[in-house]
Amino acid sequence: MNLKDYFENTAGTGVLATADAEGRVDAAIYARPHMLEDGTAAFIMLDRLTHKNLQSNPYATFLFMEKGEGYKGVRLFLKKLREETDPELIESLSRRCVSQDHLQGTKFLVVFELEKILNLLGPGTPDIVV
Repeated sequence: MNLKDYFENTAGTGVLATADAEGRVDAAIYARPHMLEDGTAAFIMLDRLTHKNLQSNPYATFLFMEKGEGYKGVRLFLKKLREETDPELIESLSRRCVSQDHLQGTKFLVVFELEKILNLLGPGTPDIVV
């Protein structure tokens, strides 16, 4: 299975962890990433702490725990490549109703390189390709 199919077909809960330039850590609940054609992963985010941290420290980790029994899922180790603010692009990727989203402020599409993928538990790699 590839990572795009995995995230499109697997229900679960995701947590994106970032740290600022001084190493102060933050973790926030995030939806599954958008897997782009070039193998990068993208998240839609508002201008809050997670986004602010990525301005000074490009590294993040996304932990995804599959819904159901036990502890199954993946950990993605990420490095920020770029961000976009094009509202049409962001709306085209949004998985939920966006009619009131303008009230929350500017949205960013933050694109990451996948540096490493591990199973949720243990050091092994999942049977998933990028």
